Amino acid sequence: MDKVNINEKFSLFSDYWSPKIAGEINDLHVKFAKLKGEFIWHKHEHEDEMFLVVKGELLLKFRDRDVHLNEGEFMIVPKGVEHLPIAEEEAHVIFFEPKSTVNTGDEVNDRTVSDLSLI
Repeated sequence: MDKVNINEKFSLFSDYWSPKIAGEINDLHVKFAKLKGEFIWHKHEHEDEMFLVVKGELLLKFRDRDVHLNEGEFMIVPKGVEHLPIAEEEAHVIFFEPKSTVNTGDEVNDRTVSDLSLI
């Protein structure tokens, strides 16, 4: 049982769109990721996904609307909802999601991270 310094954890890596495990709560992972640029359209068939922006801004595009998240804001994307995350500038995001969640959801490509690092 240790405290976690969010800024310190984010300083440990520089790659984008590659979530790192910072902790576990029951059957959830607490993941940290740096985002920059446009990701891919995807959905998670079986998992809800929570995006908490701790630095920067994040745009979540949905097929029917866009949602802008600023520092200190979060959004839960329900399972089965297609979305496209975009960060014009570097954003630091914490995810709370089931351990089974794959970052690219139903899409498998070169951005899929299946073996997450622990920070």
